[in-house]
Amino acid sequence: MQNFRKLPVYLVAAFTLGIVSCESDDPTPENEGEVITNVVLNFQELDASNNPVGTPVSFSAIDPEGIEVGATPTIQTINLKKGKNYRMTIAVTNSIEGEDISAEILEEADEHQFFFLGTAFTGNIMTIAYNDPSGKLIGLQNRLAVSSSPGTNNAQMRVVLRHDLDKNFPGATNPNFQNFEQAGGETDLDITFPVVINN
Repeated sequence: MQNFRKLPVYLVAAFTLGIVSCESDDPTPENEGEVITNVVLNFQELDASNNPVGTPVSFSAIDPEGIEVGATPTIQTINLKKGKNYRMTIAVTNSIEGEDISAEILEEADEHQFFFLGTAFTGNIMTIAYNDPSGKLIGLQNRLAVSSSPGTNNAQMRVVLRHDLDKNFPGATNPNFQNFEQAGGETDLDITFPVVINN
């Protein structure tokens, strides 16, 4: 009888412990990735003195519900010319909330960085270098050079945006850093544009 009488006490204790455990397991607020619906790559051709020439061209990736890692948005093919230099800028927006994500990336420059991968940057097709006016390595503005003899007219440009990474990690200053995940952080954007090189 003595054990029977103690049983409710044990149940109450277990129930109380469960409540305390649930309260202590509440998740702490995390820095969630931005919702991105539109990514626009703008290309302005430059002459030998880095002066703009011709009419700028733009190519976009759009998903009205939000571009997420692994999603399949509508993506335009990038068309560039052999032997030309370009200023490439990136505009990132959230049309759902009417937010300019590019401005937020710039404000949090120490926490964000673009990396540019894919076959467009392997071999002798094109090269890219960070050219942000602030001098910080972000990738919102870049210098891009297309080879005069790329060897192929078709390639892919993978654009990756990371946040909360260690920008001092060895190799992270390279916009083509293949092992960008080793620098830590999380991916806000990972999208691949087809590229066609024209004469």
